[in-house]
Amino acid sequence: MNLKHGVFTVSLDFELYWGLRDKRSIEQYKYNLQGVRNALPEMLRVFTDNDIHATWATVGFLFFKDSDELIKNIPKLLPAYNKEELSPYQYIKEASSLETLYHFAPELLELILQHEGQEIGTHTFSHYYCLEEGQSLAQFEEDIAAAIEIAKRKGVSIKSLVFPRNQWNAEYLSALIKLGVQCYRGNESSWIYKASDEVGQNKVRRAFRLIDVYFNISGHNTYYLKDCIHEKPFNFPASRFLRPYSNKLAFLDKLRLKRIRNAMDDAAINHKIFHLWWHPHNFGINTNENIEFLENILNHYNHLKKNHGMVSLNMGELCQLSGAANG
Repeated sequence: MNLKHGVFTVSLDFELYWGLRDKRSIEQYKYNLQGVRNALPEMLRVFTDNDIHATWATVGFLFFKDSDELIKNIPKLLPAYNKEELSPYQYIKEASSLETLYHFAPELLELILQHEGQEIGTHTFSHYYCLEEGQSLAQFEEDIAAAIEIAKRKGVSIKSLVFPRNQWNAEYLSALIKLGVQCYRGNESSWIYKASDEVGQNKVRRAFRLIDVYFNISGHNTYYLKDCIHEKPFNFPASRFLRPYSNKLAFLDKLRLKRIRNAMDDAAINHKIFHLWWHPHNFGINTNENIEFLENILNHYNHLKKNHGMVSLNMGELCQLSGAANG
């Protein structure tokens, strides 16, 4: 099946401190994390104003109101990473308390659900790393089951998944099918975006990814629907990470925007999918500049919508479209 129009897809990795805990202290990143409370409603406002449908891939821990509630719901089978610091469970055990501002966000999830076109997906229960040594398929399956269960208690049915650190693992897709997860966000095809454990993310690959933000070295990374739905769960790969505003690199922002617009043009004209993603905490500082840049992207989306019929669909809606095609 081919699309009759281009699709603009947005997914966000909603994780707060759980996605950074093994890399930075709260003190090092507190302003970004604190700023999520202001940035997230602004993103929802911009999405609503432009009729943008987005998937908020959420770490399961964020559904809880506090550490007491979280501790009562920890799975029996935990990830056994060789590097113990990768697991959040020792961190939880040792913490006297977990400050809500950095670790929990049930009120923000409720706010997201109040806005039309917004889907809550999963970013796993514990920000689970599928390519790190020591952990297993059984441990991953239990983690995803816990994520689905807490979401279900809040009235959310999980259909879409984003793998933390983009560590998607083909051997684990069977667990998604078993648990009813219908689709996931895979990686761009270029070698610079290949899924790997943390050791594999070397300086060379990081440097090429930075260059690719401004200059087209990996291609448009847009996708025909038929190529995304060969088998279940469906893979709707990333097209572009929305790198946050930087004072030092602001002079290159016209190139950053052009890079995104050109890929969107390719999707709209050739009836393909363009999949943009970022983290809410990326907008936690320089919020006005990041929102303005997002609005520039969405202005271009509206141009493509008017002239080429481009539509905005979240990952779950793409699943429904794909399911209908396969049915």
